[in-house]
Amino acid sequence: MGKSQTTSNNLLKLVFNATAWANIADNTVTSPNTNLYVALHTADPGTGGTQSTSEVTYTSYARVAVARTTGGWTASTTASTSPVAAVTFPAGTGGSGTATYASVGMLASGAGIILYSGPITPNIVTGSGITPQLTTASTITES
Repeated sequence: MGKSQTTSNNLLKLVFNATAWANIADNTVTSPNTNLYVALHTADPGTGGTQSTSEVTYTSYARVAVARTTGGWTASTTASTSPVAAVTFPAGTGGSGTATYASVGMLASGAGIILYSGPITPNIVTGSGITPQLTTASTITES
């Protein structure tokens, strides 16, 4: 069973922009998340994975916080969202690896739940002297 494009758009706006969805969901809890955290992975974390599943481990790596607002994410009427600005990870000071997937979750570190994940094209080589980046062309689609 699928969902309408309006439903998909409303889900993305709720998750990425903290926009209330009338009579369905709101953002009025005591301390709602104000950021979402983007992580890089060396393999598909899968539907049962967490933010730390297959997460890259180059030296200096950290997840990047992106504001959960229209200033952090665009949520279009085509059931997709993208970061408003490039998501730039810390420059590597050692280690190596290749990021093939990215995810968006709710924790700055640890085994948080993944809200969305998908492959990175082209893959990002990581390591000493490299500053990984996802551009504004990186898109998450609600299906």
